[in-house]
Amino acid sequence: MIRLIYYELIKIFLKKRTYLGFGIVLVIVPLVEVAMKLEGGRFLTVAMRGLSKDFLFFGNIFNGWFVAHQIMNSLWLHIPLLISFVAGDQLAGEATAGTYRLILIRPVSRTRIFISKYITTLIYTVIFVFFLAALSIGLALALLGRGDLIILNRNILLLPESEVAWRFIIAYLLAALTMIAIASISFFFSSFVENAIGPIVATMGLLIVCTVITVMPVEMFEIPKKFLFTRYMDMWQKIFLDPIPWNEVKIGILYMSAWTLAAVLGAWGVFVEKDILS
Repeated sequence: MIRLIYYELIKIFLKKRTYLGFGIVLVIVPLVEVAMKLEGGRFLTVAMRGLSKDFLFFGNIFNGWFVAHQIMNSLWLHIPLLISFVAGDQLAGEATAGTYRLILIRPVSRTRIFISKYITTLIYTVIFVFFLAALSIGLALALLGRGDLIILNRNILLLPESEVAWRFIIAYLLAALTMIAIASISFFFSSFVENAIGPIVATMGLLIVCTVITVMPVEMFEIPKKFLFTRYMDMWQKIFLDPIPWNEVKIGILYMSAWTLAAVLGAWGVFVEKDILS
């Protein structure tokens, strides 16, 4: 099994599309953070102008932690697309290249091949998420230094610097779980089709539909939206609340895990029964 995973990793990292997401992040994150450095936090000053009459803020409020948090908020809607580029290609890519028969004539069961491909997808997803974390946080701290983290939501919250690092670690772990669910859904769609574009479109289509249902204040959607994965995609943001609503986080983990498991079992069922014609 380890050898199969090793070969799958070699295959995945020899494809140019594997590096597309990394390249996009490598361009956008430094560009945004350098721009925010040059801008000098003027938008933060404007946002807090009304509070300055009643509160005094000391220390470096516009710091690397704040910028890293803003990056995490702004980019996370686009990460599923970048993840699905690779996850959707895992099974469909074999059909496109006409190599299904070649890999299945080996004395290895379909289940072992399936598991190796799925584990490779998980490894890629985790690497990608923590590449984003390391780049955004590391560069932001190098450019803007450290300090307390101010959260600008409905209520303004100031988190002491001593609590910020571990909150980011947990937040990115939860974000990785969310992206694993997205990758698993794309992997599931990949088991049906013979073109890698199909899983990407299907995954993003499902994401858009579920998001619309989740945010629409319509009574008939109240019950189904509780079971949609999009309802819990922002569970990592709850780590930056005080106190942290751990019960809501646990529910989010449960539903994301359920969607992941359902997608994987569905993909496995399709793959082992698939009639390979080419």
